Amino acid sequence: MRSMGENPSDAELEDMINEVDADGNGTIDFPEFLTMMSKKMKDTDTEEELREAFRIFDKDGNGFISAAELRHVMTNLGEKLTDDEVYEMIREADIDGDGQVNYDEFVAMMSNRT
Repeated sequence: MRSMGENPSDAELEDMINEVDADGNGTIDFPEFLTMMSKKMKDTDTEEELREAFRIFDKDGNGFISAAELRHVMTNLGEKLTDDEVYEMIREADIDGDGQVNYDEFVAMMSNRT
């Protein structure tokens, strides 16, 4: 969130976690994370904010989110995922079937979570 210009307090972070922690386990898994991000994007749904969110995932700047990049972001969020879980997340968003998520697929994924 800080990389998107947000600087929430600990209490605000806890409120956000509680708001989207559907299974009540105290952590945010990837579907819950997508729900939280899509709500935030819906509130401030500008093209530049969507691009900035995409850039957070697209570490090498090649215009695609790879499985490795997705794993990196999710690990930074404290989410430990198996290879199968990472690849399943990519498959869910990968409309054209090339094994990675481009910007249009990212926007579609974020839009479908609201």
